[in-house]
Amino acid sequence: MSISTPNAISTPSTSPTITTDALIIGFGKGGKTLAAKLSAAGRKVVVAEASADMYGGTCINIGCLPSKSLILSAEQARRDGANSTPETREAAFEAAIKEKRRVTSMLRDKNYHKLADQDNITVITGRAHFTGPHSVEIATAEGPVAVTASKIFINTGATPRIPDIPGIHTTPGVYTSTGLMDLDDMPQRLVIIGSGFIGLEFASMFADFGTAVTVLQHNAEFLPREDADVAAAIRAQLEAQGVKFLFNADTKAIAPATDGGVRLSVAVKGMTRGASQACDSTPAGTGNAHTDITGATDTTTTTSPTSNPTDHATMSHVQTKPSDDGEPRFVEPAEARFCLTTDAVLVATGRTPNVEGLHLEAAGVELTERGAVKVDELLRTTAADIWALGDVNGGPQHTYISLDDYRVVWSQLNGSDRPYTVKDRKHVPSSTFLATPYSRVGLNEREAKAAGLDYVVKRLPVAAVPKAQVMRRPDGLMKAIVERNTGRILGAMLLSVESHEVINIVKLAMDLDAPASTLRDMVFTHPTIAEALNDLFA
Repeated sequence: MSISTPNAISTPSTSPTITTDALIIGFGKGGKTLAAKLSAAGRKVVVAEASADMYGGTCINIGCLPSKSLILSAEQARRDGANSTPETREAAFEAAIKEKRRVTSMLRDKNYHKLADQDNITVITGRAHFTGPHSVEIATAEGPVAVTASKIFINTGATPRIPDIPGIHTTPGVYTSTGLMDLDDMPQRLVIIGSGFIGLEFASMFADFGTAVTVLQHNAEFLPREDADVAAAIRAQLEAQGVKFLFNADTKAIAPATDGGVRLSVAVKGMTRGASQACDSTPAGTGNAHTDITGATDTTTTTSPTSNPTDHATMSHVQTKPSDDGEPRFVEPAEARFCLTTDAVLVATGRTPNVEGLHLEAAGVELTERGAVKVDELLRTTAADIWALGDVNGGPQHTYISLDDYRVVWSQLNGSDRPYTVKDRKHVPSSTFLATPYSRVGLNEREAKAAGLDYVVKRLPVAAVPKAQVMRRPDGLMKAIVERNTGRILGAMLLSVESHEVINIVKLAMDLDAPASTLRDMVFTHPTIAEALNDLFA
């Protein structure tokens, strides 16, 4: 049942108020799974979703599935050579966007009908906000609908975090990942602000399509939470694709360029040589974001540069100050200024829990210092009979964690003697879909050392895996951390083709407390990437 659908919007004629057993705010993975389960148990459920474009949640509409569709299309374009000319690049990109839209539209429709077609479920399209501990008002296109529910579940996900940069909200051509995945025309040049894993996935994808990609990293270290050897291998892979990096780069302003592109004023700490010209005095439209920094890409990992930027880069004026004898002396500035011009900018600086406009205070729901809904190990908020599932509660931002959050909540509603809790959750794996996927679970070497553990490091080059050679994908490395005396698997990092599948085998072994020898001696089919675990854990 639907109160408001994309094609027909209506407000209930019987009453402006709905009383229900459960209200779920947000159509994400955890919420929609819980709605179906409650309905099957005979409960009346209302699901409120702010946008008809988001039925099914972030993952299927603007997150993991559309991005993976585009990544696979980009890889195909690279393999086929379709990224070699402007004409073939545009055609490949157009086809990829068309396929992405087909997939998301199909999944969105299926997700919508999976709930709305059930007699016990009412889907209301509109933005919800609390008016009391168990009451919510939903603003639909036809007017407000009031809902009173015995139990309420917040499942509103996360939204891109936008840094406070002048011009970032008003300049055409500046996108979050949502907008960049829905362009009709492929940008020939792309600047990505942020080198976290979301930014790197897009860097790899657009580089495969043939876009000239430049990544701006705010600090000096690439992937600082990863082991240095793994981070270096990931960076080398991206640079082999043509991605360029500028570290210690602070974007000061964004503005339209005269050629219709985007101009960024970028300050780079630790670089002290180059032309002396303020960015504001550079004619808009000059420079190329992909080539301006060619000579500077490796200079900012240390405090002193190793090469000069090209002529297109502009840098801050050389400063002067008096010496001890009163005479002026020249002092090189602490940073250089660049004017970078590009066709598009991706802001990939993280995501923040989506709580804006919910009026949580009306229900007594508190937030953490980081702006997430505060929950306990059962995902209960600070208000009775209100829970928070998925990204909005500040946990790991993965669809499969939202699904596991559903398990935590359902275990309390189904009469279990001992509910499943967040503390029972083990070894959350993750995958980043680069040209060579990177997957990891558990501790890396950096973390094991910081924890004072006695461990051994296991390493295996992917080139030593027969299946990787057969697939013509020998790039990457496999690394595992094993406790020395017990053989306990502490963690694994797989930069390898099909790592996103293999990592789940390692997670299962860790969940079962199986020693490394279990994977060392396991019988795998051949040839597979999974059988590399025999050698990795030998």
